[in-house]
Parts: sequence; structure tokens; C-alpha cells
Amino acid sequence: MDFNGTTLEQLSRGECLRLVRQVPFGRIVYTRQALPAVELVNFTLDDGDIVIRTDASGKLAAATVGAVVAFEADSVDIATHAGWSVTIVGYSQAVTDCEEIRRLERTGPESWAPGSRDHFIRISPTIVNGRRIAAQRQIGNGDASTG
Repeated sequence: MDFNGTTLEQLSRGECLRLVRQVPFGRIVYTRQALPAVELVNFTLDDGDIVIRTDASGKLAAATVGAVVAFEADSVDIATHAGWSVTIVGYSQAVTDCEEIRRLERTGPESWAPGSRDHFIRISPTIVNGRRIAAQRQIGNGDASTG
């Protein structure tokens, strides 16, 4: 397949959240021992917030409660040189309301990791940025001239 350049599009907040809803996992970026740390997590989008499920005594839970974190999700098609990436920055909070925990146990993300994962962390977006890149197919026989 021949490509004739690419297009890069900045995405609206609504489009970013629509795309994030389509993928099953993303990456949470947080601070651990004063250094950046990244964890691959499955998640759900709940009323515009990112919700992850983790071990209450784990490093991720301890480091993210009340902290500013980043969340990134993406989708890439290598064959067509196309894809999108969304970054969400916001404050994380432990979900402590018993009714909300029960609801999230029914509707929230199922943890892919082994062991007990009974702790929910909610990330409320403050900054949402996204980009989509798409390849433009070359038209005709590859000759850019028209005459």
C-alpha cells in the first residue's frame, strides 16, 4: 500500500472519551518513591471518570489515592499507519461509599490480575487531550502530477 502523507487531528473531549470507552485497557502513570511509574490496567468509564480495580494493600492503591495521575489509552493499526491516543490527567480517589462499591462490584471492571482486587480508584478528568493520525492513500499510479 502506498501512502501520500498523514493527517494529524486534535480530538475534542467528547471524542476522546468515546474512543477510550472502546478499549479494554490503558496505562496509569503515577509517582512511586518520587519516580514516575506506569502500570497497565483494565478499567471502565463510569460517568466520565476512569475507574480501576486493584488490591487495597498494593503499591498502586497506596500511591494513587489523592494524587494527580495520568491515564493513557490508545489504539494503533500498524498496517495502515493509523491510530489514536488519549491522555487524561486528574485527581485519583479511593471509592469509599459502600453503595458505590457494591454498584462497581456489579458493573465496574473485572480485574484481569490474580488475587483479591476489592479496591476501586476513581480518576476524575481535569485535562483531556487526544490525537488521531491517519494515513492518506496515494491516488492513481503514484504520479502526483495532473497533466
